[in-house]
Amino acid sequence: MAHQPANEIQDLQFFGEFGGVNPSISDSSTYTFMSAKAMMDTFEGEQEGCYLYSRHSSPSTQYLAEALARMENTASAQVFASGMGAISTTLMQLCKQGNHIVSSRTIYGGTYAFMKHFLPQFGVETSFVDITNIEAIEAAIQPQTKVIYCETLSNPLLEVADIKALSVLAKKHHLTLVVDNTFTPLCITPANHGADVVIHSLTKFINGNSDAVGGAVCASTEFIESLKDVNHGAGMLLGQTMDSLRAASILKNLRTLPIRMQKHSANALYLAEFFQNLGVKCAYPGLMSHQGNPTFKKMANTEFGCSGLFTLDLGTLEKATELMELMQHENVGYLAVSLGFYKTLFTASGSSTSSEIPEDEQKEMGLSSGLVRFSIGLDHDIQRTAMQIEKCLLACGVIGVPKSLDLC
Repeated sequence: MAHQPANEIQDLQFFGEFGGVNPSISDSSTYTFMSAKAMMDTFEGEQEGCYLYSRHSSPSTQYLAEALARMENTASAQVFASGMGAISTTLMQLCKQGNHIVSSRTIYGGTYAFMKHFLPQFGVETSFVDITNIEAIEAAIQPQTKVIYCETLSNPLLEVADIKALSVLAKKHHLTLVVDNTFTPLCITPANHGADVVIHSLTKFINGNSDAVGGAVCASTEFIESLKDVNHGAGMLLGQTMDSLRAASILKNLRTLPIRMQKHSANALYLAEFFQNLGVKCAYPGLMSHQGNPTFKKMANTEFGCSGLFTLDLGTLEKATELMELMQHENVGYLAVSLGFYKTLFTASGSSTSSEIPEDEQKEMGLSSGLVRFSIGLDHDIQRTAMQIEKCLLACGVIGVPKSLDLC
């Protein structure tokens, strides 16, 4: 039977210590052993089911990790204190001095800064390429390349990575394909298309409340165990540990992810179609006009749509700022970074979440200073939201008087 990510989440059965329907929270930093040998075996990684120290793992973080592994159809997973914790740990585990990464040119600004400025201090270089151009990716591969890195749906240009084609290329050159699936949980399952490592910022859609920061790495048991190795594991030695209480909270929120993603995606598609019809420059992978639409649909778990993110290009930062401030005033949503909240969030990516990327590189990749990235919320009446944004666009002079406003 085909992997059904929503069923995998729903079928999880963790009993609490006293029969609770929620698993008990392990509120301990260290754990008792009944014998010295059991402790020694655990240090060697040979004592299954035993916990040593919460920087390594705890029952609560393991519950969440198991749920995420099932969702992403990987053998195992590990959770971290942030998405950047998951990304940095993964890349430092895979790459050593003298190694090389081929990365998508459009990625989260923090990831870009880590690859561009931080990793070179440790002798690891990165080439940034158009992830939709397979020939360019292969041309960028060097003898010392170890990783191909991309986001399923890129931040903020919403370029779609052909994970199957990238997987074929990675296997041909004996590389590890690492895919950040933060924008598209449930919508696409990268491991089903050949991704070796799947990363999430749990802060976003998976948690869904904008009240927690977390990250996850989903991969083979062999890779996850390498992260946890007490002598060589970046996951163990860099100390980017998720707290047990936070893990328990995110696990509870994960259970509603299927219905939330359906609503986020349906609302985003409605608005994208609405504003495309108004003539506003709009990008959304669910639109037939989007260059990545065929690739997305080829990989998609269709019942969850094409994610809750779309962009409007207002041309200039001044116009984008005017629109966002007006939308916040009109209670469309919040002028804030991040995504996956119940309320719509919007930001001018070039001067916020992608500000680490130099302006000349932003222009080269097609990132306009007037690009506004929307994370569409769980709005009950999405038609009303469309009318609110339409009025804001009219007030800013982005569009002329539309027929729908009937202002004559």
